[in-house]
Amino acid sequence: MSDIIQLLPDSVANQIAAGEVIQRPASVVKELVENAVDAGAKHIHVSVVDAGRTTIQVVDDGTGMSATDARLAFERHATSKIRHADDLFDLRTMGFRGEALPSIAAVAQVELRTRRGEDELGTLLNISGSRFLSQEPVACQQGCNFKVENLFFNVPARRKFLKSNATELGNVLAAFERIVLVNPDITFSLQSNGTELMSLPATGLRQRIVDVFGKRMNQDLLPVEVETGLCRIYGYVGKPEASRKKGAQQFFFVNGRFMRHAYFNKAVQSAFERIVAQGEQVPYFIYFEVAPADIDVNIHPTKTEIKFENEQSIWQILTAAIRDAVGRFNEVPTIDFDTVGRPDIPVYLEKGDAKIPKTNYNPGYNPFDGCPTQNKQKVPEQWEQLFPDMVERNEEPGLFGQVGVDDNIIDDKSTDHYQYKGRYVMTAVKSGLMVIDQHRAHLRILFEEYLKRTQHHHWTTQRLLFPEELSLSASDKVGLQTVAKELRNLGFDFDDTDEGMVLRGIPAGIDDVAPTKLMADVLAQAASLEQRATDKMTETLVLGMARSAAIPYGQVLSNEEMDHLVNGLFRCSDVNIAPDGHRIHFILQQQEIEKMLG
Repeated sequence: MSDIIQLLPDSVANQIAAGEVIQRPASVVKELVENAVDAGAKHIHVSVVDAGRTTIQVVDDGTGMSATDARLAFERHATSKIRHADDLFDLRTMGFRGEALPSIAAVAQVELRTRRGEDELGTLLNISGSRFLSQEPVACQQGCNFKVENLFFNVPARRKFLKSNATELGNVLAAFERIVLVNPDITFSLQSNGTELMSLPATGLRQRIVDVFGKRMNQDLLPVEVETGLCRIYGYVGKPEASRKKGAQQFFFVNGRFMRHAYFNKAVQSAFERIVAQGEQVPYFIYFEVAPADIDVNIHPTKTEIKFENEQSIWQILTAAIRDAVGRFNEVPTIDFDTVGRPDIPVYLEKGDAKIPKTNYNPGYNPFDGCPTQNKQKVPEQWEQLFPDMVERNEEPGLFGQVGVDDNIIDDKSTDHYQYKGRYVMTAVKSGLMVIDQHRAHLRILFEEYLKRTQHHHWTTQRLLFPEELSLSASDKVGLQTVAKELRNLGFDFDDTDEGMVLRGIPAGIDDVAPTKLMADVLAQAASLEQRATDKMTETLVLGMARSAAIPYGQVLSNEEMDHLVNGLFRCSDVNIAPDGHRIHFILQQQEIEKMLG
């Protein structure tokens, strides 16, 4: 029997590696821009066509490569970043695995122009699907000019399952933001289909954050700074009033590298406990400087998962630093010593002869006495027939649309309710004690109400007395262009500007919500939409509106308000599940209560 184990060809191995390293156009942008940063570039320009499906071009003024290095860079595990295994414990560059360029070349057509500063001529390289087509000298500027075309042309399944251009462009912007936020001393620019989305000059860290996310962000940032023997932590965290239910900008960086870390995210959120409403998130831009030997970045090819040797100690340092920043912001009193020209208000003296002013009025006066009654019109009988469209329909498919819930559940429902910790409404029903999540219940009520108004085209616009400006990031602008038509159909009135939008009107009937916060929440909800189908898009926007207007956790409700909430929930088509998929209530059965107390 012949041997069956054999080495895979390099082209096949590169395509397998590309499945992990290059998942979408944003992955190509990330790898090429990080290589440019490692090469010492001071100006980096990125251009994409069709969100990167057709073309991705990255131009930098870094050190460049020789003809030999340019050819060797596309071989697997060829890298200039490390030499020995011990170098993995002293990493100071973004890349080190030597897999990015061969993975890109395996699934795309690549053209590279590169020249070192000391060379008169550069090198032009053409590669298609891991096959080298040509290599020749060429006149070009110092640095590298990568042009990646027809991504996944030889992997049709991967290309087919790419998302819409708006979604993929949003991913490109997200990858671009993570790099520019950690390199404020480098000038960046980004174009999409010939339109400039970002132009970021070299500047300081705070100004870079403002340049990326808008001027409004500047007034919401609190500085964080602490240095210990274990690490240095610095950056900015948002003020409590900058919290959002969805879409808050949250970034962790360690030694210049973006990372995801749920444990440290919990540390930041715990510092804002009882300061922001439950379920809301604050923005933050936190930078860690740790000894390279104390972290491990070689866990996943994307290098966003990082292990810390002293994770618990750093967690405590981070929590203390955030609380200190928030404490200094809240505890500094405002003292105004400028009293020149102000009226001199006399001090109240208890033993003085001050008299309480009195007013004279006639308690028997009735303003309606003597009014003519001949102009009063009697309401005609059967007036409902005159206005059939205005009569409220009480045709309900049933109180509960889910299987497993008793249709007579509200029989003998109590008229008295109890609110527990500003979050749950407890009420007695026939079978036991019902516990209702007040935010989710109101979210379900508003969602169905808003959706019904949308289906009947009953949205009107409530004009704002003073138009409000809303700063948007580049990714928010892209999302706004995608949903602009649907937003206007829902009653939003706005104008696009270079820095964001001017909000002139919001849907009528949404009260007690700041207009800019309402729009920000709706855009954040729309950003989570993967498929851009019109019906799903409208439903997602309606969910964002309902989420903004729903009763927040911590709001104290009167018994009348709780009764109105419970009755409104029972009129919904689905009382069990909120629109975002969370459970709304549960019933503690009478038998279970008796068993626990028996």
